[in-house]
Amino acid sequence: MTQWVESTEGGRDRGPRAVLRAWFEVATAPSRFYRTGVAPGDQAPGLTFAMLVVLVAEATRFALVPDAYPVIAGSELLSGVLWLGVAVLLVAPAGLHLLAAVETLLLAALAPDRGGVSETVQVLGYATAPCVFAGIPAPEVRAVCGLYAFALLVVGVRVVHRVSTTRAVVLALVPGVVAYGYGFRALAAIETLLRNWYII
Repeated sequence: MTQWVESTEGGRDRGPRAVLRAWFEVATAPSRFYRTGVAPGDQAPGLTFAMLVVLVAEATRFALVPDAYPVIAGSELLSGVLWLGVAVLLVAPAGLHLLAAVETLLLAALAPDRGGVSETVQVLGYATAPCVFAGIPAPEVRAVCGLYAFALLVVGVRVVHRVSTTRAVVLALVPGVVAYGYGFRALAAIETLLRNWYII
């Protein structure tokens, strides 16, 4: 499921520059990005992209948030490395593919002209782009990251799976809330802001 294909139909280039270019393009021109940058069977760039976003976000949280991870064997640094490895190498790819499976089931019911599973993995992965800043310990930042990521997911579902915006919102709701709301802690940040504003 994570194989890099040699011949793609418009998929992403490889390498650090390509990742940075993909981040900028999906953040600033998502419709065009999803039309040209998502290719059938070429999910590895999207998966790698999401893993790098998790790495930056969690490393930032580790650096800026006291007691971000449980300390094991009395070594804070080694514990941070261990938990970063778990988040990037295990949780991120497993979570991405699980959410892609959920999204695929929803698409089967609501999107007759849908793309394949690999395209869904790419859409979910690239939509994490704003969450590169989610490790900053400010609820305003985390809330914006999550909401922006959800908006990018809606655009990706609409473009790649050829559905209306309303249907794309419905299709993106469950994976978006789980991935960006819980995974990147946007829901907790939004709740904190609402409490601070005396709304709840």
